[in-house]
Amino acid sequence: MSAHHTDHDHDHEHGARGRLRHLLTPHSHDSADKVDSALESSREGLRALWISLVALGLTAAAQVVVVLLSGSVALLGDTLHNVADALTAVPLGIAFVVGRRAATRAYTYGFGRAEDLAGIVIVLVIAGSALLAGATAVHRLLDPRTVTHLPWVLAAGVIGFLGNELVARYRIGVGRRIGSAALVADGLHARTDGFTSLAVVAAAGGAWLGWGWADPIVGLAIAIAITFVLKDAAREVYRRLMDRVDPDLVDAAERTLREVPGVRGVSNLRLRWIGHRMHAEAEIVLDAGLTLLAAHEIAADAEHQLTHAVPRLDTVTVHADPDSHAGSAHHSALSHHRRTHLAGHHHAH
Repeated sequence: MSAHHTDHDHDHEHGARGRLRHLLTPHSHDSADKVDSALESSREGLRALWISLVALGLTAAAQVVVVLLSGSVALLGDTLHNVADALTAVPLGIAFVVGRRAATRAYTYGFGRAEDLAGIVIVLVIAGSALLAGATAVHRLLDPRTVTHLPWVLAAGVIGFLGNELVARYRIGVGRRIGSAALVADGLHARTDGFTSLAVVAAAGGAWLGWGWADPIVGLAIAIAITFVLKDAAREVYRRLMDRVDPDLVDAAERTLREVPGVRGVSNLRLRWIGHRMHAEAEIVLDAGLTLLAAHEIAADAEHQLTHAVPRLDTVTVHADPDSHAGSAHHSALSHHRRTHLAGHHHAH
């Protein structure tokens, strides 16, 4: 049995007739809102990816021309990083498209985890760009070469910084708004690219002063900087794969449930991310002497309040437990049967 709830339902449906209608009649308001919200967040993510892909692609293309002319290892490292950052939009874009597919009998939670798989690919791409940039810098230290077209190298570094910082702000902003850890990790990647582009400017200045070692040393520093963003991105993806959520969010959700009229306690609460949407399971303690209709109404209210209190919460499952310290043994046994019924049937979609 499915139950979807609106403010009107909770404010105006009273009495046995209203409770019976509330129990038996499905309401579509929340379900439609959640589907629309999930699709809209995926559309936002895809839009952010393709816009940043074009921006970074143009930035990298301009830098490739200067690398071929100048032979700058520092600029090569920055260009490799920009190319890698642009290419990460591909697996993440695929993940957003796959994640919009409806749940099936085999994948009952849907396909939101595709984003987490894309996050792993992004981490691997970042690691590859760090290794390639570092190896090239070490090779140039062992086999020095003169960097030419220094004004162009400097200009390419400035362009790289501006392009990456704009893309980083855009990706991180959209990623946090829709709850996508992979998109946030991609934005952090772009931000580090921006700072490495400034290092290219420093390398060009050093080469201008006749410091032949400046370019490969800065190239090596860029490779080290990439490893730091690799650490941050890997931590974000790892936490999402391990179902980590903000403890403050759990505290807020528990407070919301305890404040629902009729709820005597919260015996268990679990939150998890699937893609950029959140799912919750809660066990609430109710008076053992409540009727089935009354217990259902409280559980429905708890679900309704939780969906409004927790951002990006997609589904909630509420289990009703009888208060073992109240009521007779007969009521407790009867309520255990009701709890089993509610646990099996009360799901919010």
